[in-house]
Amino acid sequence: MKTDIIKININNPEPDKLQHAAEVLRNGGLVAFPTETVYGLGADATNGSAVSGIFKAKGRPSDNPLIVHIADSRDLDRLTALKPEVSEHLIKVFWPGPLTLVMPRSSAIPDIVTASLDSVAIRMPSHPVALALIQKAGVPVAAPSANSSGKPSPTCARHVIDDLDGKVDIIIDGGSVEVGLESTVLDITSPIPVILRPGGITREQLESVIGRVDICPSLMDSEAGLHVPKSPGMKYRHYAPEARIVLFEGKPEKVCKEISRIYRQNTGNGIKSIVLATDETVDCYKGIDVITMGSRKNPDTIASRLFHILREFNDQNVQVILAESIEDRGIGFAVMNRLIKASGYNVVKV
Repeated sequence: MKTDIIKININNPEPDKLQHAAEVLRNGGLVAFPTETVYGLGADATNGSAVSGIFKAKGRPSDNPLIVHIADSRDLDRLTALKPEVSEHLIKVFWPGPLTLVMPRSSAIPDIVTASLDSVAIRMPSHPVALALIQKAGVPVAAPSANSSGKPSPTCARHVIDDLDGKVDIIIDGGSVEVGLESTVLDITSPIPVILRPGGITREQLESVIGRVDICPSLMDSEAGLHVPKSPGMKYRHYAPEARIVLFEGKPEKVCKEISRIYRQNTGNGIKSIVLATDETVDCYKGIDVITMGSRKNPDTIASRLFHILREFNDQNVQVILAESIEDRGIGFAVMNRLIKASGYNVVKV
């Protein structure tokens, strides 16, 4: 398959370019496109055959459900069997934006989209290209991240090309994304909403609007006993570069000391390692190969850079990444979730 790469102006998307991509979607093709979170790989969510192409292109397990993207909240009437009352408050405050809502599904959604669950995950992206594309296509768009399954999510078109060139019909190049982590997924099918995946909207923001919000135990604990994922990013090892990640938790000074010890031990054994640190600790690593993911005081910056940095390590033939933890509050909770998943729950407490 030849993949068309379409460069687009995100501030003023060219109608003819979007029209071509929209027609491909309507005709059952695959289009990768930018959102405010990460790049998505889209297909017509009502076309089971088209959606099956997503799983094939990504190498994605079939029991891993997809998120349906819409451009008009009125589409919920067709896609859901019931709109919980709390959804109105959430939509008013957070849509369009990086919040996905899990609601009872309607018969308009094929089983392949939801992994045969009786619920469906839906969001309205705020990126102008994503919104315009969905509007022109006139169909809801099922779209996971536009990467090979398990790898760090793509935050620019180059990442998508590296993974999916020759496997999809179109890749829309809209530059770098803003948030850098996937959307928050909130299950509102139960009386107390539950975060299934942390992301661009924090627990604190949600609770300021709707009150108590719980956290799914599987987010940070591999022993939580999750068997049937209701959201992407829950069951499988995700967001991982080719190198093995070891994540260290504890007081920064103790973490720096232990990481330095293991780095030197690895070097002595011929294992190429690199340290993923923060601005506040980078100077602690003397004579050590280190890169900073940003300041602990600005976790939004860390979130926006994380996947890009993890992908860069693939080009450096790194074997082991020794990563510092950050405070798991606000969007820092989402950052930690991604690092824990990327490490395969390989966490060292010091």
